[in-house]
Amino acid sequence: MTQATASKTAGFLAEVDQYSAHNYHPLPVVIERGEGVWVWDVDGNRYLDMLAAYSALNQGHRHPAIIEAAHQQLDALTLTSRAFHNDQMGPFLKELCEATGFERALPMNTGAEAVETAIKMVRKWGYEVKGVPDGKAEIIVCANNFHGRTTTIVGFSSEPQYKDGFGPFTPGFKEIPYGDTKALAAAITKDTVGFLVEPLQGEGGVVVPPKGFLQKARKLCTENRVAFIADEIQTGLGRTGRLFCCEWEGVRPDILIVGKALGGGVYPVSAAIADSEFMDVFHPGDHGSTFGGNPLAAAIARASLQVILEEKLAERADRLGTWFMDRLRAIESKHVKEVRGRGLMIGVEIKESSGTARPFCEALWAKGILAKETHHQVIRFAPPLTITQEELEFALERATEVLSA
Repeated sequence: MTQATASKTAGFLAEVDQYSAHNYHPLPVVIERGEGVWVWDVDGNRYLDMLAAYSALNQGHRHPAIIEAAHQQLDALTLTSRAFHNDQMGPFLKELCEATGFERALPMNTGAEAVETAIKMVRKWGYEVKGVPDGKAEIIVCANNFHGRTTTIVGFSSEPQYKDGFGPFTPGFKEIPYGDTKALAAAITKDTVGFLVEPLQGEGGVVVPPKGFLQKARKLCTENRVAFIADEIQTGLGRTGRLFCCEWEGVRPDILIVGKALGGGVYPVSAAIADSEFMDVFHPGDHGSTFGGNPLAAAIARASLQVILEEKLAERADRLGTWFMDRLRAIESKHVKEVRGRGLMIGVEIKESSGTARPFCEALWAKGILAKETHHQVIRFAPPLTITQEELEFALERATEVLSA
């Protein structure tokens, strides 16, 4: 495998090092082309993509139906802003609501924007509908969460690095341990308007909550008139073996946040989705986005959603994810502490005695597998949901070599 010293790769890396802020620590591979589950670097090496752009590529690289929808819309209209209507946003929101079972959707661009939208929505609902005194609304969040990078969102993160140097932060958030319904019950007060939770923590290390946590949390929220807000930006749209991860426990949130795969790996598209009780708190001028719901985004999102549903990618993730996790757990390795996940969102936790997960990801890269560490100790495997069992066997063979070394 050609290493980062290859002439083309080295040049690109030097350029990025000179001109980019050093806010990421990617593997030193420079990708120039992708097709399905495979990518090629600038030196011609081929890799199996086992990260799928943090689940933004559930449909694979350059899915033909999504690319065709993008081409058609590029030839017609790309942007109007919300000052005017366009012929794609309405059909997109209708299809999104029908697929999710909610009455309304508010389109945005990035996942963090959709989270901010949900925060604003639930606070305003708390004041106007629930009757919480002005300025007193509280939202409960979980330790180890990851909901985005805005100053408000990092302010309620439990990761010190995400907050270091960026304060002061927005008040009104209360943290509990993830998966702890007793702590949730104790944290709820008359001023609590929402409970914001990932049904499976991805960036936090692919952490699966205790069985029954989501159901019990849903019950507590209902009993106390607290909005259950599910951040399914990374876990949603088929990734965990269900269309949405909350479905594993039969839970319907009050507000559903989606993004990443909604854009099919082509364009950033996100949305906050809820019934009219919550959406109707917004009036013209309360909230918006120049690019949110633009015709190009809407056309791409319509095709992206159609691919997920028509190709039954959630069912595929369930079947292949179960198979892949079982075989990862069967690997005899002195390095692995645990293999966990749902569907094709899988984490392999490395024992601290074996160092961090980074060197294991680098070893996988050298064997043609692109995966990335998260939360220091966890190798995250989250390939496009279009992957075949044969392609997963390719990954398994190389993972076995690396983890058994």
